[in-house]
Amino acid sequence: MMSAADRCVDEFRFRFGRRGPELIPIMLGGMGVDISNADLALEIARLGGIGHISDAMVPTVTDRRYDTTYTKEKLKRYKYNVKSLDKSGVKFDLGLLAEAQKMHVLRTMERKRGPGLVFINCMEKLTMAAPKETLKVRLEAALDAGIDGITLSAGLHLGSFALIEEHPRFRDAKLGIIVSSVRALQLFLKKSARTRRLPDFVVVEGPLAGGHLGFGLDWARYDLRTIVAEVLDYLRREELDVPVIPAGGIFTGTDAVEFLEMGAAAVQVATRFTVTKECGLPDRVKQEYFKANEEDIEVNTISPTGYPMRMLKSSPCIGAGIRPNCEAFGYLLDANGHCAYIDAYNREVEKNPHAKTIHVWDKTCLCTHMRNFDCWTCGHYTYRLKDTTHRLPDGSYQLLTAEHVFNDYRYSKNHEIALPPREVEPAPAAAAS
Repeated sequence: MMSAADRCVDEFRFRFGRRGPELIPIMLGGMGVDISNADLALEIARLGGIGHISDAMVPTVTDRRYDTTYTKEKLKRYKYNVKSLDKSGVKFDLGLLAEAQKMHVLRTMERKRGPGLVFINCMEKLTMAAPKETLKVRLEAALDAGIDGITLSAGLHLGSFALIEEHPRFRDAKLGIIVSSVRALQLFLKKSARTRRLPDFVVVEGPLAGGHLGFGLDWARYDLRTIVAEVLDYLRREELDVPVIPAGGIFTGTDAVEFLEMGAAAVQVATRFTVTKECGLPDRVKQEYFKANEEDIEVNTISPTGYPMRMLKSSPCIGAGIRPNCEAFGYLLDANGHCAYIDAYNREVEKNPHAKTIHVWDKTCLCTHMRNFDCWTCGHYTYRLKDTTHRLPDGSYQLLTAEHVFNDYRYSKNHEIALPPREVEPAPAAAAS
């Protein structure tokens, strides 16, 4: 019998149901804000996998990508409230939110080529001052615009299926949920049962994933393989035919094969795609990821969402003390107009009334910092990225292509990682005579 090290991902295939297209069992994880952008997601789909765009801060993303003015207009509408501690009146216009989401998805789907699929990642913790209403709008607008599927993330989503069960594409689009335990999956299935619709897939995200985690600060006690085995066993006992997709710390093709041999339908990967040319991160930030060593990565509690978050210790967002930009952004305001960063910021202002600059160490303004690519969230194995490419004469690292990384996952064996072809440096200009 062949061992996992002797096999490659290309020996496996995956499809949703009997009629769906045959897919390479590689799913790109959804990374906001506009990190898993349309260019990256579409390239994964072209290659036969499943790409993810994110709907995190979509009005802000469309402003950057398509020259809309949603953020500017929102700030203009609520500018009178900037200095107020009370943010309860700062709301998103649901019609404009739907418009932005449709534009985001439509522009992406219009460019889609190849046999793969494009999904959108929708976070429940993106509360946007009206949690139920704004989530419903985002989900329905994505379906209206023709997205292939939706992945429900950052929350239990106990009522999310009910929000869209009347939508004409509720049983047509592929709908899935990210969980980090059997218990979370059981809760979701129980609450969604009355819609008489199972999820089309379950992403099981382990403790080594990037960004927000579904674990506490004791994350190191948990193991993805164990959780995946528990989820697979539970689904078999309940005779539920739901594909399971492990995520978090799957760094090589052989890592992927090990899960596929366990019975997983596909794997979700993200970290290695953060340093590709197609990824939405600025190139200067990609170099920070390459340079990171293991000791440069931490799991902290500075996110105002209440979830622990993995990021580079050098992230500019750590210890920053900017004024909350809720009137322009406000994506983490709860139904009462509250965000944990507002409390932390106001506390520091009160303690340092004459300071020109303050520092807030226990929380951070995720909206502003994610928008500016200053919150460098990352996976546990980010420190291994430097081993996936060439170091250049100037000390920087050669960026990869999404196709190269995808194919390395697809064809590699024995935990090997293929380096890209060296890019030819331009010849120096001839000296003037």
